[in-house]
Amino acid sequence: MKIGFIGTGVMGKGIIHNLLAAGHQVVVYNRTKAHAKSVLDQGATWANSPREIVEQSELAITMVGYPKDVEEQYYGDDGLFAGAHDGQIFVDMTTSTPTLAEQLAEDGARENVVVVDAPVSGGDIGAKNGTLTVMFGGDEQAYAKLAPIFDVIAKKYNRFGNAGRGQHAKMANQIMIAATMLGMSETLVYAKKAGLDLQMVLDTLGAGGAQNWSLDNYGPRILKGDFEPGFFAKHLLKDLKIALDEAAKLEVPLPATDLAEALYTKLVDEKQLGDAGTQALVKLWAEFS
Repeated sequence: MKIGFIGTGVMGKGIIHNLLAAGHQVVVYNRTKAHAKSVLDQGATWANSPREIVEQSELAITMVGYPKDVEEQYYGDDGLFAGAHDGQIFVDMTTSTPTLAEQLAEDGARENVVVVDAPVSGGDIGAKNGTLTVMFGGDEQAYAKLAPIFDVIAKKYNRFGNAGRGQHAKMANQIMIAATMLGMSETLVYAKKAGLDLQMVLDTLGAGGAQNWSLDNYGPRILKGDFEPGFFAKHLLKDLKIALDEAAKLEVPLPATDLAEALYTKLVDEKQLGDAGTQALVKLWAEFS
């Protein structure tokens, strides 16, 4: 299949690599072409705009940073809708708002294309290894058609209902991630101050009831002083703001998520570490190198 892919960031690169390895043709677009070099070197081809992407692809996937970036890719003279042809499927894998997902689906229907939301979880490791989790919202027939693609990039995928429901599921995911990132950070700061062997702490806690994804995947990076982004801190902050906005609409209090949002705001705005990985949260309390 010829697949268009918009967004060659940390996650997008891993997904594109796996699609190419599975024999798909992939045409890519990114606002900065230099950031696409690694996937172009692997065999992807370049398009000069989102419109060019869909004019030469059967399927288009978007994975960008913020809801405003999603809107930029879909709308306008050079957007996806401008180049759409009947029967295409557009898949937004960006973590965005349920409201925007619903709007894209409605506007896509007017263009005779199906737009679905399919945000993912698993970070750079999951993207690289093809072990992401996909949370799908949208047309059931499109979900069935996309299953072979999801089989390439994910270990788990589920349809939660109509457009926007995938984004709601991703918000639930980010609420959990926020809590585990806080717990992991405080655990390592406490253990360090108490003079414990931190590697032994990771090995021991990871084998018991405290085991979690953040501890397993980000704990070792912290001990190495590796704060490169598997997922940008600024993007998790964006996600937490969306989750809290949606929770307010649902009249659901989320005190732990409120705390996480405040701490990530401090990390991003005061410490200027938005381009670091989410594991940099630990830097609010202690230095690891």
